[in-house]
Amino acid sequence: MASAFLRVKGSTASALRGGQIAGVLVSGWGRRAFVSLAAGIDIVSAAPGVSLQKARNWDEGVSSKFSTTPLAEIFKGKKVVIFGLPGAYTGVCSQQHVPSYKNNIEKFKAKGIDSIICVAVNDPYTLNGWAEKLQAKEVIDFYGDFDGTFHKSLELDVDLSAALLGRRSQRYVLLYCCNYA
Repeated sequence: MASAFLRVKGSTASALRGGQIAGVLVSGWGRRAFVSLAAGIDIVSAAPGVSLQKARNWDEGVSSKFSTTPLAEIFKGKKVVIFGLPGAYTGVCSQQHVPSYKNNIEKFKAKGIDSIICVAVNDPYTLNGWAEKLQAKEVIDFYGDFDGTFHKSLELDVDLSAALLGRRSQRYVLLYCCNYA
């Protein structure tokens, strides 16, 4: 999936020019389509006041007083690939989605990407356990959007109540560069 996104939109270098969005690929439940997220959107302004929780174990959460990380701090001055998925421990997410990024880390780095970030509507403790199980924590930064406000702000949320998941994130990937997504 990760490399398919780059092929669809052309070279990463041209996608990064001018700090514009490369695109958002939504690939949910068997369909692939681009959604309408404006090019050049300032993701921090689009999700005002939103913070995420870095994946961590419970003791780290307690010692940090359950701190969150503001979006501006996560993305500042970096070229980042952000991908979202419905949730930790779900079938496709565990077997295909995260491994596709993990297995292509060197290709992303060769294209000038500073970090790969996975964001899901989960608590940071569940994401931490899942990232460790997938042996992906060293190469992908996992963040919890525990109440879904990040995805809701970008209109990338979806109701998966039919699968007993409630409101979750759609599958998407976006390229963030120079304070713009």
